[in-house]
Amino acid sequence: MNGRLNVIFAATCGFLVAIFVFVNSSEMLRSRATVLAQNHDASDQQVTGPYDVVKDWPKPMATLFPEEKGWTWGSTQAIFAQNPNRIFISMRGELPIIKGGDPLNTEVPGIGDNGRGIWLTVPMPGVPNRNASIGPTASPGEPHVKFVAQEGRDYRWQHLVYAVDGDGNLVDDWSRWDKTFKRVHKILISPYDPEKRVWIDDDGKCAIFIFSNDGKKLLQTIGEPGVCGDDDKHFNRQTDIAWLPDGTFFVSDGYENTRVVKFDKTGKYLTSWGKPSWDWRTRKDVPGMPDPPPPNYFHTVHGIQVDPVSRRVFVSDRENHRIQVFDENGKFLDVWPLGPYAAIYHLLLTEDRNLWMSDGHGTFKILKYDLDGKMLYQWGTFGPLPGEMWGVHEFTVDQQGNLYTAEVFNGRPQKFHPRPGADPSHLVGKQMRVAWKD
Repeated sequence: MNGRLNVIFAATCGFLVAIFVFVNSSEMLRSRATVLAQNHDASDQQVTGPYDVVKDWPKPMATLFPEEKGWTWGSTQAIFAQNPNRIFISMRGELPIIKGGDPLNTEVPGIGDNGRGIWLTVPMPGVPNRNASIGPTASPGEPHVKFVAQEGRDYRWQHLVYAVDGDGNLVDDWSRWDKTFKRVHKILISPYDPEKRVWIDDDGKCAIFIFSNDGKKLLQTIGEPGVCGDDDKHFNRQTDIAWLPDGTFFVSDGYENTRVVKFDKTGKYLTSWGKPSWDWRTRKDVPGMPDPPPPNYFHTVHGIQVDPVSRRVFVSDRENHRIQVFDENGKFLDVWPLGPYAAIYHLLLTEDRNLWMSDGHGTFKILKYDLDGKMLYQWGTFGPLPGEMWGVHEFTVDQQGNLYTAEVFNGRPQKFHPRPGADPSHLVGKQMRVAWKD
């Protein structure tokens, strides 16, 4: 009798175990199926990292501005999301659309060894059709390029700053200010400004223009437009701006100057720091400069952010391939060597106090660092296709987590939407908006 009970008991236990295994296996399969569905496909290389690119955003130039048929974006340097339906974009004029067709075989004289001509295929297979930023017929504004393009034929200097909504439709056109600008470098709004004034950093004019949010009024100009210098009233091709909560702001200055400039909230000069490891006049390294240069020496001061908690200032020393860290008065604190190819164009300090970067022409990636200089995550790849990148000069995040990029070399803005189920730590964090939310 006991034997029979033992058999029944064992069978019952086995049956229950089988049910348990089946249920858990089914749950695991369902979970895996959910993950696969969220990631689209387990073999997807996810070129766009934790995002899906939003294709056909914004609408074509001729849709935004019907009179611009046959034209497209030029070098796109600036982008800033005030909210999901007001995204500011700036470009260095428009360029003609390149019509698709068979590549051309053409002889380029003088480029071969001993000065001989070589036949090349144009555009070269596997690379973008053109560099929108650099070249004799690219977008105007690159000061050290022998520019030969003719306005109206090779480019149009109009619609330099505009705003679109989340679907890529035009919501505001600042063309009335086209003649004011020469080379818009960044568009920014201080996270601590309840008026949401729009700061337009124009390195070509060596000036910063501050506008009312609707763009109807130019409220203040910092620097003397068209006059470059290195004193308390002038910049020499400044590149970026960052703020402290009390309105104090810092300017990375920049391409020709090699310094950081600190101002009070009214725009009064307070101090500056930085020395050149490179001479923009000769376009060569300073003679005798060690490699790497000492702290506080710069070559292309191209991005800046300030931590409101520690009040540390993070500076992209772009062509020295590093980030330098200072206190708010210019005392050197730390340096982060980024490797031999890094070319950091833009820095964004997010609410969670991580520092995100775009590498414009080194690795072409979007990168996440903690505030001690440790890289935490990276994604991105070179190319002209939707979601690929070439020259991300500024990037921004809206309140819904959408990421927007401006590319100087591909000559376009792009919008990225978070993938369903994406790891939150891989998404660019919330952009700081303290005194305003929309």
